[in-house]
Amino acid sequence: MTTTPELEIREIAFPASVDLPDAADFVSLTATRNEMYRERYRSDDMRLTPHELLVQYHNQTDAVRRLWLLLIDDEPVGRLGLDLPNEPGSRVALISVELLARAQGKGLGAAALSLAEREAAAAGRTRVQGWTAHPGSAPERLAAPTGFGSIPLDRAARFLLGHGYALEQIERKSVLTLPGSQARLRALLDEACAAAGPDYEFVSWELPTPTEFVDGYALVKSRMSTDIPSAGMEFDAEVWDAARVERHDRTFVAGGFDFQVGAVRHVPSGQLVAFSELMLGSDKRGTTSQEDTLVLREHRGHRLGMLVKCANLLAWRERFPDSPRVTTFNAEENRPMLDINERMGFVPDVYEGAWQKDLA
Repeated sequence: MTTTPELEIREIAFPASVDLPDAADFVSLTATRNEMYRERYRSDDMRLTPHELLVQYHNQTDAVRRLWLLLIDDEPVGRLGLDLPNEPGSRVALISVELLARAQGKGLGAAALSLAEREAAAAGRTRVQGWTAHPGSAPERLAAPTGFGSIPLDRAARFLLGHGYALEQIERKSVLTLPGSQARLRALLDEACAAAGPDYEFVSWELPTPTEFVDGYALVKSRMSTDIPSAGMEFDAEVWDAARVERHDRTFVAGGFDFQVGAVRHVPSGQLVAFSELMLGSDKRGTTSQEDTLVLREHRGHRLGMLVKCANLLAWRERFPDSPRVTTFNAEENRPMLDINERMGFVPDVYEGAWQKDLA
């Protein structure tokens, strides 16, 4: 006799600390998340401790963030996330349905996605988005409408297509091996500095952001939502000010992350015009994550992307010599940034699909 597995979708509250008795579900969710990411990205590059993950959900000011634990026969097998940005007039909801491979094909993913879409619609959101990793290969492939890149037509792609989502963009996860990279990075930095000339200088800081850089950091962070290639994805224009910078910084400091911002200052105006972020969790032998990187549109063409990334990584390497590699994500059509990455020694690792659905 066969039995029908018991499926459960349990919304979890965010505990004040992972050490409290009410944190059991969140700790289980973190372990499941890490196992899923190991399956999807074939590494522990994106591993987080429960504390490192929890602090990112304590800030509910810039987005309302909700999480559900997905269970089969009381065993945690996945998670559902729903983020509702609080930008004025936002129509966007970000949905993440993540299941372990052994839990797929049982209807739990479809039920979770349906729940998230209902909650998004109830909140007045009409445009839902999500990102999925597509490791490996398949005989059939799905091309991005941008004309740049494709992903395997695998289970995840078929699932989203079957639920009315459209592939809008391909993102590339790239990896740079840090040992032995310094000589190449220094040579590239020298070239970039010569091309940029004396009107541009490199500056850097660790979080929390010093007062002298707060306004400039807020400006370049706000431009991340408007100046990067977005294909057909609808991104809100984010509003950053000193208060938002403080919330951002507090999150990472509270999580115990080392977070370094490298930036380029335009000397004649004093304005920050490029930046690149590096982050490392409590395990100093773990993988470094390169977070946001941007050169403002009006200052492109001066090799500032190469300058800021190389200078920041060289300074980082002196601080954290035991971190073996760094990861970064870029849109596949962002050829200028990919050219920089490839010259630095980054190699492609895993490709992601960016998906969107119009609930209206």
